[in-house]
Amino acid sequence: REIGCIVRSLGCFPSEAEVHELIAKVEVEEPGGFVHLEKFLPVMTKVLLDRSYQPIPEDVLLHAFEALDENKCGYITKEDLVKYLTEE
Repeated sequence: REIGCIVRSLGCFPSEAEVHELIAKVEVEEPGGFVHLEKFLPVMTKVLLDRSYQPIPEDVLLHAFEALDENKCGYITKEDLVKYLTEE
């Protein structure tokens, strides 16, 4: 369930379909949906070495932050960022 978050925290940004493909590669028939590190590491190492997933383009990130900048001042405050990440 957390594979997508883990992969994205490593700088890879797969689509949801690609995340499901990764899960299929590392999944072991275990109760609770756990993934063993021994299965995950080789798959993730290959993903990182092959640069399988491109990072999100800078202009897309900039556009996302511009959408949050309600006052069009060129930045968002820490408080606003916390609010967006926790409440919205």
